[in-house]
Amino acid sequence: MRKTRPAKPDLHLVSAEAEIYDLMRPPVTTADRVKRLQMEARALAVEQVEALEKLLLEAAAMAQEIADGGDAYPVGARELAGRLASDLPAKAQTLKAVVSRTL
Repeated sequence: MRKTRPAKPDLHLVSAEAEIYDLMRPPVTTADRVKRLQMEARALAVEQVEALEKLLLEAAAMAQEIADGGDAYPVGARELAGRLASDLPAKAQTLKAVVSRTL
């Protein structure tokens, strides 16, 4: 019988001022609930932008492989891939800067 390793948990660092919320306790007021939901929405938005940043960097790496692939790839595809390989990391850095300003 082959043992499988448990998947590594997807952990995220939380800022020191992050609140721990008791999900079993109802919000004190509607305003408190709105504030909590807005904080959750911002956190999810940051996660999604970080995922996009990661995908852009992966796409840049793949584009570089195609650009360097030689005659196996059509000339137009190599040229476009070369431009993407140089543009995408800068776009990912811009996203990272925008997100870091909001934290």
